[in-house]
Amino acid sequence: MDAEQKLTFLLEDKYLDDDLRTIAAKVRDGVRIDQDECIVLYERGELGYLGVLANTIRTRMHRDITYFNRNFHIEPTNLCVYDCKFCSYSRLIKERADGWEATMEEILGVVKSYDDEPVTEVHIVGGVMPQYNMSFYMDLFTAIKNHRPDLHVKALTPVEYHYIFKKAKVDYATGMAMMKDAGLESMPGGGAEIFHPEIRNQIAKDKCNAEQWLQIHEEWHKLGMHSNATMLYGHIEQYWHRVDHMERLRQLQDKTEGFQAFIPLKFRNKGNQMSNVPESTVVEDLRNYAISRIYLDNFPHIKAYWAMISRETAQLSLNFGVNDIDGTIDDTTKIYSMAGAEEQHPAMSTKELVELIKQAGKHPIERDTLYNVITDYNEVVFDEDAPNKQARYYQLPVLNDK
Repeated sequence: MDAEQKLTFLLEDKYLDDDLRTIAAKVRDGVRIDQDECIVLYERGELGYLGVLANTIRTRMHRDITYFNRNFHIEPTNLCVYDCKFCSYSRLIKERADGWEATMEEILGVVKSYDDEPVTEVHIVGGVMPQYNMSFYMDLFTAIKNHRPDLHVKALTPVEYHYIFKKAKVDYATGMAMMKDAGLESMPGGGAEIFHPEIRNQIAKDKCNAEQWLQIHEEWHKLGMHSNATMLYGHIEQYWHRVDHMERLRQLQDKTEGFQAFIPLKFRNKGNQMSNVPESTVVEDLRNYAISRIYLDNFPHIKAYWAMISRETAQLSLNFGVNDIDGTIDDTTKIYSMAGAEEQHPAMSTKELVELIKQAGKHPIERDTLYNVITDYNEVVFDEDAPNKQARYYQLPVLNDK
């Protein structure tokens, strides 16, 4: 039974809640649901029901294709002027002894260590510190592109840009244009957390607000460039806060069409000021992915960070609206592991990622950052699977940074 048949079968269930039936009919007809209906999904939608709706939409948009890329992360520093209550990663300046601060040369050294590897993206994000200013990052982006023009630079969130533009006394539009000219090619989606001030002021009151976060992305999109968006869920927010968050993103996407992927980020409670808050269950994680796919009808992709939620949950998510599980990563990120993620040393080879996707009954595609197809792995046989062949496949190196 395919996705459309499952949806038809669901609609024929005479015991289905009337509100849920109305929503399912909208999905069948390709009609956008509203905020109240999204809250209904959170409050009354069971996992199986949500999976049918989300998988129907996913299949219409992407068939059974699941994307991944080959990337590595650079985190210049974990020191930060901001004090976000949920953050297990950053250290305040007074805790400098517990942190790291990479120099320009050290960062470029990491980039150069991948010269012989088939990576397509460097993902740069970290703490906010005065010395990592506008000129520092412009010089860094230019140096990376000069050294390796084919490497896509995806770097910094509005939290960092808001700070460095304010210090440099430039407006958002000017600042983003200067970053583009320096070599920036796309923006990650971090720093969004929860937009509504009722929650944002409790967990991240110091950094840029929702309007500023959205404005920086809008200015980037006006330049014809793309970015991602996130939502930190599963802590002190209520369902309507999540819906409000996604609605603001949906409105901006209607306006600019500049977002590529939405990434729900699971709150992890290890080593932060919110360690008393229990984490969401796997069922709730999957429900949230599914509802995100249903509500954000104008977002091309829903992504799950396997390094944050575990390989197993990421694999399950592929049947709940997710069509991208990010990249090989290779142990260069500490943001998730320091927060207590299951993957304490996140690294997967291409073969492992491909097998994980195939085991879920999906079609693995290696992409670049802008979702251009690099390799279709559906029919690829890795050397170690072939008779009398020595095992050989791309394994990204492990980087032990500071």
